[in-house]
Amino acid sequence: MNRHLALIACGVLCASAAAAENLPSRKAGLWEMTMKFEQMPVQQQTTRQCIDAKTDSMMNANFGGMGQQSCSKRETHKTAKGFTVDSVCSFDGATTTTHAVFAGDLNSAYTVDVTSKRQGGPQPSRMAAGGETHMTISARWTGPCKAGMRPGDMIMPGGIKMNILDIQARRPGRPQQ
Repeated sequence: MNRHLALIACGVLCASAAAAENLPSRKAGLWEMTMKFEQMPVQQQTTRQCIDAKTDSMMNANFGGMGQQSCSKRETHKTAKGFTVDSVCSFDGATTTTHAVFAGDLNSAYTVDVTSKRQGGPQPSRMAAGGETHMTISARWTGPCKAGMRPGDMIMPGGIKMNILDIQARRPGRPQQ
């Protein structure tokens, strides 16, 4: 997978992980997610993801569990328009402090505004100087999953199809369901 696709997948997975605690599940079906990145070479990417209730719950449990093990802080608060999630997580010698604001309806459309700062560890080549990033995810439910899609399938830019549950299953030490 090229670095741009890895960045997109990471954004989606991180959003899923951040949503893991205390947030309701998304409506089953096909979700279109547009990620806008500030201060990065990839400015905007759109993916489509097929989910069902079981897949969404499993993704939240598995990726959220990963975050719980690696995060010294993870706080979720209900707001008038949605939720906020604040976390401090350490991976590969780096510590990332993240603030995510979820707004909208997980049955039809929502946005996630994510700001983070990474300190320590090797500087990823595509990360802005100083380790600060800002990403906005706009997601909308487009209907049932298309024929030939299974829960967990993602259609990446360029038409590349991958299943994030298959990727998760190949990672050593990850819970299986």
